[in-house]
Amino acid sequence: MSVETHPESPGDHAAMQAMREMLAGLPTLEFAPQSRQAFNELMEQTPAADGVSFEAATVGTVAGWWCRPAASEKGAAILYFHGGAYVLGSAIAHRHFVSQIVKRASVPAFLPDYRLAPEHVFPAAVEDAQSAFAGLVETGYETIALAGDSAGGGLALSLLALVTAKATQGKGVMPRCAALMSPWTDLALTGGSMVTRADADPLVKRAELRKAADLYLKGGEPTDACASPLYQNLGGLPPLLVHVGEDEILLDDSRRVVEAATNAGGKAALHIWVGMTHVFPSNLSQLQAANEALDMVGAFIRRNLQVE
Repeated sequence: MSVETHPESPGDHAAMQAMREMLAGLPTLEFAPQSRQAFNELMEQTPAADGVSFEAATVGTVAGWWCRPAASEKGAAILYFHGGAYVLGSAIAHRHFVSQIVKRASVPAFLPDYRLAPEHVFPAAVEDAQSAFAGLVETGYETIALAGDSAGGGLALSLLALVTAKATQGKGVMPRCAALMSPWTDLALTGGSMVTRADADPLVKRAELRKAADLYLKGGEPTDACASPLYQNLGGLPPLLVHVGEDEILLDDSRRVVEAATNAGGKAALHIWVGMTHVFPSNLSQLQAANEALDMVGAFIRRNLQVE
């Protein structure tokens, strides 16, 4: 297992201190439908990358948005899943953030608006992920990277395990790689960091994750392998890259997945960023670490998709 810990720069430390002080005076974000507008407005603050265009589209049966660089390799694409604990988030709100990856990778990305809970419960999101992947393949994309943040990172990993199992049996296209940021991989919330990092994490609270998991699963088992990819067979996966903040309660969701994939014979790399919190790469206007992490994600995707 490849693990690299990145120290916090003085500038990032000051920025994170200011953020923590600001958040201390605000109510905890609820993972509930009434929080959707506020969450979308927060994500839309990430600046769009220069030279990337946006286009509404439907891939498979799922509506969403394309983010397209000025030039790209024909037949290559990123399938990106937004975060929001399966209750919040949207393709349009995340498109600026994803454009930063697209710019660095020189590869277009499709962001599906997979169905959200509680209106649409598990396995609706997984079914939409499969439909979007199949749709990309049907329209000529066969060099595909998967990516996502938070719940979207978990969804990307669930999809990766499912399509890899099919591809190894000669039934479909094998993704080339997956890049995940602060993925939520265990809806049973059993990671030790749920406790050890609880005081350090100003953004995500275990009680709110439990509420979101209950809305999504609606009585289903949190250890169902399709809902929680930590419990998937992670053998035979293509290269996996994971970035996570050291100060988030989901730290062990990343650690354990990378360890499991490595123990199953795969190539997986974990980058832990000191002082950083949940999905810190979205704050690239203030954090050096965010820009460095996104540079690494872009280079990883280019390398595995063999984009010049």
